Parts: sequence; C-alpha cells; structure tokens
Amino acid sequence: MTETTDITELLLSRIRDVADYPEPGVMFKDITPLLADPTAFAALTGALAEIAGRTGATKVVGLEARGFILGAPVALRAGLGFIPVRKAGKLPGATLSQAYDLEYGSAEIEVHAEDLSAGDRVLVVDDVLATGGTAEASLELIRRAGAEVAGLAVLMELGFLGGRARLEPALAGAPLKALLTV
Repeated sequence: MTETTDITELLLSRIRDVADYPEPGVMFKDITPLLADPTAFAALTGALAEIAGRTGATKVVGLEARGFILGAPVALRAGLGFIPVRKAGKLPGATLSQAYDLEYGSAEIEVHAEDLSAGDRVLVVDDVLATGGTAEASLELIRRAGAEVAGLAVLMELGFLGGRARLEPALAGAPLKALLTV
C-alpha cells in the first residue's frame, strides 16, 4: 500500500454514514469519529498542512463551522495565520460580507476587513465540498479583501453534487484538493 492509500483508508474508516439526517433521503457524512481519533485527526491535519505548503499559502481561512475545527490546526501545523469566515453577525468590528444562494433561500458570510490584505495567499479549508456555495462566497470575500486565493482544500468532496464544476470559474486556476471523493 502507498502512503496515499493508507491515509485514504484511515480517513474513510473514521467517517460514519448517518442515514436520513438532517432530513429523509440524505446520507450525512459524520466526521466526529475521525476528530475523536488522534491518529486520524493528525493524519488529516498533516495532509492539509502539506497542501498549504505546496500552494504557497501565507494564511488559512476556515469556513464556519467545521472548517474552523480543521483550519486552525492546519494553520498552526503549517506555521500560518488562521482567519475565520463566519456567518453574518458573528464578528465584532468592521467586516466584509458576501451573500450567496442556498438550495432553499440565501445566506451571508463575513470576514474581518483587516484580517486579509494584498500580499496574502489564502488557502480555504473546509470539511466537505457539496454544492460549493459557501466556498464560492469565501473566494469572493478573499479577493474583495485584496488577497490572492492560493487554493481550496477539503477533507471530502461529494462529487455527485457538482461543487467542483461550480467553483472552477471562482478558483481562476487555483487548485482544489479533496483528500476523499465520494
């Protein structure tokens, strides 16, 4: 087995499928067993930190909420700063905000206006890439703050939902790395 196969098997073995959550017909991918396993969690953060290094990132953005859980240790391990992108109304002070559409409605995310600036190369980290709406909005926020998008890294991509295709224009050539695709 290769190292990539080993980490893939380790990560997959620690992700639990929960049927009909949060609504009937949805198969939820629960990462809490992975987070509870220090070996698997260390392997995950190490793999994402390597991506940060390969992209030349200078900062890591984590998307609320599970992106915080992954992004902060990735930034620490890679020796980079961590910036949270939050739901609207959760950050004090001056913020930049970006609205985006959901399947049933809309949402808005924010970042502190002073946390990103010209010269920053930002890697966005999240747990799952589904339809790509939140990630797309975060990429727009990063650029509006004057920073450059270094890439997007996720634990898992739900390939059947088409998020990658949606994000290609917003990534503008920056890499999208998924450790697992289901």
